[in-house]
Amino acid sequence: MPGGAGPFVVRALGADDVDALQALLETVPDYAERITGYPPGPSDGLSALVSVPDGFDPAGKHGIGLWDGDALVAFADVLLGYPAPTTAYIGLLITRGDRHGEGLGRRLHEAVVSLATDAGAGRLRLGIVATNAAGAEPFWRALGYAPTGERKPYRYDRLESTVALWERAV
Repeated sequence: MPGGAGPFVVRALGADDVDALQALLETVPDYAERITGYPPGPSDGLSALVSVPDGFDPAGKHGIGLWDGDALVAFADVLLGYPAPTTAYIGLLITRGDRHGEGLGRRLHEAVVSLATDAGAGRLRLGIVATNAAGAEPFWRALGYAPTGERKPYRYDRLESTVALWERAV
């Protein structure tokens, strides 16, 4: 699987793609453990496609995937108009564990920027959980994001941490 040459396609994910997303998430069990304290659960793929913050209209949620042929190699969860009408929030951007370092996250991020631009967003926003910061911060910084200085408590079952909010202009 590593080193696939494409053809790369970016498209929205739907109910038929839950198994492919679940398989992708299972290739990075260390990520799930850093942010939940557990390995990936059997419904994480479905949850990534349908979960929204309280009070957010699910119509603004977009799950997009980067496909290398018939393999899902990266996924992004984007909330358009959250937390403000001119902001797009990246809830998750993840690549297959065996494909890290190939530029797939950057390639999918370009599609996220296009989606946000087309929706009229002026800012992109995301949160970095402190237990995942060592790996996440260099990636997001390289894409032009910077911390806002806002921090919030983060809790998932027994795991307690903080989340730092980062932003960049579209």
